[in-house]
Parts: sequence; structure tokens; C-alpha cells
Amino acid sequence: MAYEKRIYRHFGKSENLVNFEIKILHTDLYILAEKDLTEKAEELILKYRSQIEDYIRDNRIFLETLKPLSVAKDVPLIIKDMAEAGSKAGVGPMAAVAGAIAESVGRDLLHYTKEVIVENGGDIFIKSDKLRRIGLFTGNAIIDRKLIIELQPSDKPQGICTSSGKIGPSLSFGNADAVTIIADRASVADAFATAVGNMIKTSTDIQKGIAFAKNNTDIKGLMIVIDNNIGIWGKIKLAE
Repeated sequence: MAYEKRIYRHFGKSENLVNFEIKILHTDLYILAEKDLTEKAEELILKYRSQIEDYIRDNRIFLETLKPLSVAKDVPLIIKDMAEAGSKAGVGPMAAVAGAIAESVGRDLLHYTKEVIVENGGDIFIKSDKLRRIGLFTGNAIIDRKLIIELQPSDKPQGICTSSGKIGPSLSFGNADAVTIIADRASVADAFATAVGNMIKTSTDIQKGIAFAKNNTDIKGLMIVIDNNIGIWGKIKLAE
């Protein structure tokens, strides 16, 4: 699977928000907020990475399983979120790790900024009072120019996450250029993006993915891109 440099971040600017990047080991976040919160975001990344790493040290199956996994009630919230998201989507908890980190960091940063966007390898936690346009990166410049999602203002945070069978380091058993999910939580969107992505082997599987989304109330919107074919369902609106 090819790894693409995150050149798309050069286009992720906002007139009313400050943007900054933080990379700690395998965690690489691009954040937009009302002010530079680099120091606070670094503290949060270290906190949540440590919680995940500590849990995995004593529970190796949490890292390795590709199936839903139950966890105890007294585990850290990010572990609960990942396990719950995986169970909803029918995948392992690590399928939700990027979205869960973006969500956990973003949720805590909302104590310091009214608006925040946290992007973690294509998985986004967003709380915005303004309409935002989010571009989808598939590696195909012609298609990507057409795939700009308009995300309406909301008084609640949202998650918009993407899985690919062709780009990036994440595990996928499918062949989609991109599967994008909108949900109320980034961890849930991430897990479902993986689940639907695993289904999409050819363009004939697009309807299968849409049917799956229709049967899951946690999914608010879905877009599937494969071999120049696009399927859209739910609350996804492309910018003109």
C-alpha cells in the first residue's frame, strides 16, 4: 500500500482559525483552533497515547484482534470509545484509534477554543460554527477536485473519517480509493469507514456499502470512491 505525503494539509487553511501541526511518534495531527494551542495539544497527545500504550501492554489482544472486543468498566475513556466503536461497526478496537485520538484531543481542546478541527491521517474531529469545506484525498488529482464535502455548522462535534485500500498505512481488506463516513463521533466514523472499506472490492460493491450504512443509525453520511465510480448516501453534500 502506498504512503502519500500529507500535501493536502497545505490547502487546509481558515481565515478565522490558526493552524498548527504536531507529530509525536506515530501520531501526526493537523489542528485548527481560535489560537495556537500547540503546548496543550502536545500534553493531550502524550496523555492519550500513554493510556493506549499502557492498556495494550497488559492486553495484547486489544492491539491484535480484528473482531469486536469487550473491555472492563474501569478502563480509560479512550479505550472504552475504541471498543464501543469497534463493536458498533463489527471490527477490532484499533480500527478506531486514529479517530479516537483526534476526538479525545479535540474534545479537550474545546475547553480553550469554541471551534476546533483535528485531522489525524484523514480522520477528522470537528466542532465549527461555520460551514466548512473538506476535501477528500484519493491520490487522483482529477477526482479530488470534485470531492469537496460541505459540512454544515453544528452546535455539536462531528466526526468525518476516511479509509482507503490504496493510500496510507492503515489495514484494509478492500480496494476502495476512499470510503468516507460522517458520524456524531470520530471514533465511530473511523471504525465504520474501516468496516465499509473492507467490503468494497470492486465498484459493484458500492450498493452493498450503502445498504450497510442504511442499516446503521450511527452513520449519518457515506461516500465511496473506487475506480472513478462514486456512491453517496445520507448527509453528504458535495460543493459545486
